[in-house]
Amino acid sequence: MTTLRIAIQTKGRLNQDSIELLSDIGIQLTQGKRKLISKATNFPVEVLFLRDDDIPKTVASGIADIGIVGENEVLEKGESVNIAKRLGFSKCRLSLAIPKAETYTGPHWFNNKTIATSYPETLKKFLDDNDVSASIHEISGSVEVAPSIGLADAIFDIVSSGSTLISNNLKEVEIVTKSEALLITNRELNNEKLYLLQDLLFRLDTVETAKGKKYIMLNAPNHRLDEIKGLLPGMKSPTIIPLANEGWSSLHSVIDEPQFWNIIKDLKDLGAQSILMLPIEKMVL
Repeated sequence: MTTLRIAIQTKGRLNQDSIELLSDIGIQLTQGKRKLISKATNFPVEVLFLRDDDIPKTVASGIADIGIVGENEVLEKGESVNIAKRLGFSKCRLSLAIPKAETYTGPHWFNNKTIATSYPETLKKFLDDNDVSASIHEISGSVEVAPSIGLADAIFDIVSSGSTLISNNLKEVEIVTKSEALLITNRELNNEKLYLLQDLLFRLDTVETAKGKKYIMLNAPNHRLDEIKGLLPGMKSPTIIPLANEGWSSLHSVIDEPQFWNIIKDLKDLGAQSILMLPIEKMVL
């Protein structure tokens, strides 16, 4: 039986988000402590747990068929892979930061400076594009301490909230690129694996479509139905079900959650009662 092999980060936030995503689309893994490979119990998938910077090459070489990895690693490694889907989580940015006391005058501030980073290739491209001559000091982990110990004049690193920069007396001065989790694929998947990939993407789409959507139910007097329908456009139109009480109907619809708060008072003014708003986990259009 054909199995789709997926590579995900072995630990950290992206690992947690990836496991949750697989769970959301109904894939249950047999996990154990220090386990490097895990098979699904209900879908032909097995998961490899790897360092994030190893995932692009692992997918490009065909050791794994697909992978969930940060866009920053895909850009840095430059491996030949397809981007099948942007997943919308683990968002961050790759930025240049300098000591707070420094006055930043633009990219040429970095001329003749030393920049510490774990992303030398991405940084080199930025420097070349901006005609900046700087030394790149490649370092793994704890990049933000480099200026304070005299190892570098500035850093180029991942920034999420910016709190790490603040705690190290640094300020962000250039956002070079933004990043989020990507689903990447090997470019030479056979037909059987492409079929499994399409099934996986379909499941992901049902979860994505449901995000921010709520299922709303309410009871309404029949003589105000047209007005209430105007406030509650469903995916096509609201579902209307007659109630046992004569002159009343139940309306069911799907709306964006922010829209609900914009119309709730109008619904009440039109006589709507027993209004319920429920979460939606999956949605197939």
